[in-house]
Amino acid sequence: MLDLLLRLERAISQVALYLAVVMLIASVSLGFYQVLTRFVFDAPSTWSEVMARSTMIWCVFLGAAACFRGGYMMAVEAIYKLVPRRGLVLLEVFIAVCCLIVLSILVYYGTLMTLRVRSQALSGVGISIAWIYMAIPIGAGFSLLSVVVRLVAQLCGREPIGPVDSEIPDDMRSEMPADSQPDNAAQTGRERG
Repeated sequence: MLDLLLRLERAISQVALYLAVVMLIASVSLGFYQVLTRFVFDAPSTWSEVMARSTMIWCVFLGAAACFRGGYMMAVEAIYKLVPRRGLVLLEVFIAVCCLIVLSILVYYGTLMTLRVRSQALSGVGISIAWIYMAIPIGAGFSLLSVVVRLVAQLCGREPIGPVDSEIPDDMRSEMPADSQPDNAAQTGRERG
């Protein structure tokens, strides 16, 4: 059952990440087109700035799911250093619960905002602005799934607990208390999953 959940979530996260990359490419291309039409041809486009901003919004919210899943969101490594190894599980659960609360709020209010603005249109494009606001609940929903699956995988021993790639230099690890040093086997445990 866990393997099925991990495979399903991995497929969903990969689709979200690929779509985020497509949106990033579109945003950069549209931004370049906007600069080209404004400063080279002296005939600014009326729609490219709005679409560049819209695709960037989608890029951020879709890419967040992959960041949550991979554990690449900002981590305060000092806290991980201070907490003994036995307490790292509780720290990860606490962090996941905080993320779930924030993401649930984003899904709820993002859905309300999307429904509220569905009759408004984007200037210069003429499509409903709800298509852009929809990035908030969809991206937060993907991120919710990613946070839950990451925590389950950590609790089941499938993935290491703690920040993904520690920035602690090897020569400084010897100065740390033994019970708070990152485990090298746990650091490479992600490769198994």
